[in-house]
Amino acid sequence: MDVNALADGVADGDRRSLARAITLVESARADHREQALALLSSLRGLDRQALRLGLSGTPGVGKSTFIEAFGCRLTEAGKRVAVLAIDPSSARTGGSILGDKTRMERLSRDPRAFIRPSPSQSQMGGVARRTREVVALCEAAGFDLVLIETVGVGQSETMVAQMCDIFLLLLAPAGGDELQGVKRGIMEVADLILVNKADGDLKPAAMRTAADYALALRLLRHRPQDPPGFPKVLPVSAETGDGLAGAWDEIASLAAWRRENGHWQARRADQARGWFEEEVRQGLLARLSREPMRGVLERLGQEVAGGQRAPEAAAAELLAMVGR
Repeated sequence: MDVNALADGVADGDRRSLARAITLVESARADHREQALALLSSLRGLDRQALRLGLSGTPGVGKSTFIEAFGCRLTEAGKRVAVLAIDPSSARTGGSILGDKTRMERLSRDPRAFIRPSPSQSQMGGVARRTREVVALCEAAGFDLVLIETVGVGQSETMVAQMCDIFLLLLAPAGGDELQGVKRGIMEVADLILVNKADGDLKPAAMRTAADYALALRLLRHRPQDPPGFPKVLPVSAETGDGLAGAWDEIASLAAWRRENGHWQARRADQARGWFEEEVRQGLLARLSREPMRGVLERLGQEVAGGQRAPEAAAAELLAMVGR
């Protein structure tokens, strides 16, 4: 593969080149990894930034419907939007099960939009292993906004908040779990909470749910990276479009405030450091899976399973060998 030609294609905004580049960085092959690192290094000099939005919510809350309605509104306003949909993985093949692109038919046909489903491959936190690098590729391709849709499995999906500028939490009305608002976890990292399906017979329930969560947010300590009034709760309807314009106004307002007050670059710097530390951890795990360390790992694992060694002592021995 000609990495320089691929980098030129991505920098020019060519969709096919971007798709090939994403396939390259998601590959687990060692030779592809070297090419991916060279590609990312050559594109880093462009220094392009997009607004990174993370979106999470329980299955069935309407994430795909919301993204399509929200994305189409932004593309109609002249913005280029990239959607990274992280899907649950097949336990057999490792591929995506759902394929969110098929459920965003109108947005997928929009020339200003780019949708890429990616398998989570059992990665914890609701995102895929290489999502950060895919975001960097989309920024290099000149997109104005990159929206990361998580798997959507519950309270532990906070990893996406470590790679985006603004984190949105989508909720359903009358879920019967309003007290979740006072718990730590995903509620604590959300910047904007959107109660979807605020239309028709569900609109009164959506308004009540929004009020309940707004009250619960007052119990959380104010974060220094937030202006007064944030995080906020807004009722929206992906079906009718009600509230979407207001949600975008709040997102743009929050992003502008963070830029003006120095929180934007500080957040990006913290994310870069976290990215580095995560790569080190994953690299160490990969090293343990190769010979000769793989044999040592297997031997110590058998001794622990047989009761001959304590797990803590075996782990300490293995780590000492890695550090030599």
